[in-house]
Amino acid sequence: MVIKDIQEYGEIRTKARAYLCYMFRRNLPTKLPDITIDRLIEPLKKLSEEMGNFESVYILDPSGTQVTNTVSVNPEYARRGMGEGRSNRAYYYRTLAENRCTLTDPYPSLDSNELVVTATYPIHDENGNLIYIVCVDISLQNILKAVHPTSIESLFGKARRGVYAAFSFALSAVALFMFFKGISHFFIDGLKFEEINIGNMFEATILLTLSLAIFDLVRAIFEEEVLGSQRKHEEGDIHKTMVRFLGSIIIALAIEALMLVFKFAITAPDKLLFAVYLIGGISVLLISLSIYLKAMHSSRHK
Repeated sequence: MVIKDIQEYGEIRTKARAYLCYMFRRNLPTKLPDITIDRLIEPLKKLSEEMGNFESVYILDPSGTQVTNTVSVNPEYARRGMGEGRSNRAYYYRTLAENRCTLTDPYPSLDSNELVVTATYPIHDENGNLIYIVCVDISLQNILKAVHPTSIESLFGKARRGVYAAFSFALSAVALFMFFKGISHFFIDGLKFEEINIGNMFEATILLTLSLAIFDLVRAIFEEEVLGSQRKHEEGDIHKTMVRFLGSIIIALAIEALMLVFKFAITAPDKLLFAVYLIGGISVLLISLSIYLKAMHSSRHK
């Protein structure tokens, strides 16, 4: 779920930053005289209690040196880190450059090796000079849960993935049965080519075409909704899958229409009109698909 989580974080990043900056401003003093480390300890404790989902909290001086031990809910990472230089961290440079509350991209934590984001908040004295930088590391999953309750790891998200997985397996079974049924049509008459029934060949082609279309649809649904491997730059893939699916349906209907034309021409000429109706419906589908493809092509080149 890493790719899906990162994609979702990109969508809610602005909201996450606004939430964290609000929490910082509400709890931490800035632009006041005589701001010391001791004056920040109690606000930090209150901030930690309100957030409750952080990985670690620490304070840097203007040179990027950690001036407090790390506060963490995990005792393995707590009460250490004072004196370490963090001037080579991206969040430090970004805070200096923007001189405001910032939120980083996800990156692997050196402590837990899990994806985390770091929120920073600059503390200034009454003259506007930077004196401290408060840093809070939060795991990617926790920031999604805190800011986006309907995230991939929420109860509804898990239930949704389960439903999509169930439908994917059910459709896969249908595609598999249609595949074997289509294959079986080739062997109904054995290997006696002179006795091969053309109708069986048409039916086999229809079944195999539909099974391929359903399998392609299942692949797209399973990868996107269950595995979460759909990326932003691959948003066109779902359109390609739909086009292939509709194309397979149109091919199957066209084969069926051809079969009806031959069948009715021989056995029931008065019913040929029904085959014409089916061909008309196929033509409407083709025209609609062409309009859709043209619209998609135009939107991508705007």
